[in-house]
Amino acid sequence: MIDALIKIWESSGLANMDIRSGIMLIVACFLIYLAIGKKFEPLLLLPIAFGMLLSNLPVAGMYHPEIFINETGHINWSAFATMENVGLLDLIYIGVKTSIFPCLIFMGVGAMTDFGPLIARPSSLFMGAGAQFGISFAFVVASVLGFTASEAASIAIIGGADGPTAIYLTTKLAPDLLPAIAIAAYSYMALIPAIQPPIMRLLTTKKQRAIKMEQVRSVSKIEKICFPIIVVAVCALLIPSVAPLLGMLMLGNLFKESGVVRQLTETASNAMMYIVVIFLGTSVGATTSAEAFLNWSTIKIVILGLVAFAFGTFAGVIFGKIMCVATGGKVNPLIGSAGVSAVPMAARVSQKVGSEEDPTNFLLMHAMGPNVAGVIGTAVCAGTFMAMFGVF
Repeated sequence: MIDALIKIWESSGLANMDIRSGIMLIVACFLIYLAIGKKFEPLLLLPIAFGMLLSNLPVAGMYHPEIFINETGHINWSAFATMENVGLLDLIYIGVKTSIFPCLIFMGVGAMTDFGPLIARPSSLFMGAGAQFGISFAFVVASVLGFTASEAASIAIIGGADGPTAIYLTTKLAPDLLPAIAIAAYSYMALIPAIQPPIMRLLTTKKQRAIKMEQVRSVSKIEKICFPIIVVAVCALLIPSVAPLLGMLMLGNLFKESGVVRQLTETASNAMMYIVVIFLGTSVGATTSAEAFLNWSTIKIVILGLVAFAFGTFAGVIFGKIMCVATGGKVNPLIGSAGVSAVPMAARVSQKVGSEEDPTNFLLMHAMGPNVAGVIGTAVCAGTFMAMFGVF
């Protein structure tokens, strides 16, 4: 009986617990608290945090990084052929590693997105493009700090505030950095209401923040149907590597705007999307082992991600000010901050800061133009990086 108890103890997680695993379990619990208690992007943060908890439980064997990160850089499919030492999260993570999950989430986002504000005001593209300067800036800084070009590109894309795109690009260019980049990307998406307003107020005057914008024109159904077809055709012809992400985004939007496939629209924007979010979040969280997460490289990535995001907001507002001057004061520069692709949270922040100066000022629909332009812009940036480094 004593020998049996000793064997049970020796095989338990408590007996195999070390300090690093303990720290990661505490971090996971803290993120769960933020998701539930503070409601910081709970849709994604909660499954990510719980996946982190599961993968750092000693001896549980739910995720095995060596299957995905090895000398060849490819999935060790032989492990799945025999199912030896394969855990539950290993099976789910295949959807992340093969980029299926990020693309499916983009389809769901497209099915929920109205590109009407962008079509009605095409100049919003400039503000959406301006916000992508944070990506360029972070790429240069990361390269100077010693990261390889492909690693710097993966870190820089955090500035777009688009979690699925960050995951998609990182799995292609720098899979070793996926845990830190995924956590940083989704953390900054959740912290948009805290990070953006101080930058917006610093760069604008009270008079500029109070500018009321004219109602945009009505967009016809024909325009909304043609838009996703034209965008994906033009962008994919110029940068073929952007086709998977942008193609799924526009397919979902075509479902919505066509009006003839209500069941597909509802499935893509609800059941399918949320199922994929559960799988993606949990399996991405599982990659945050103590070995992969507790190091100086991760700290640098988190800091660089903040720099990229802050500079993207800065550039977006600057482009908004340029548009304000160019239109004779008809554009509120606050909507430029929505050029990052966190839909629709960034647009809501523009509305909130604007309404603080004038409660009757409604900027939300105007901010949606740069916001959806930012989604397209970040996807194009990711495709450009992939083309630069020969990944398709």
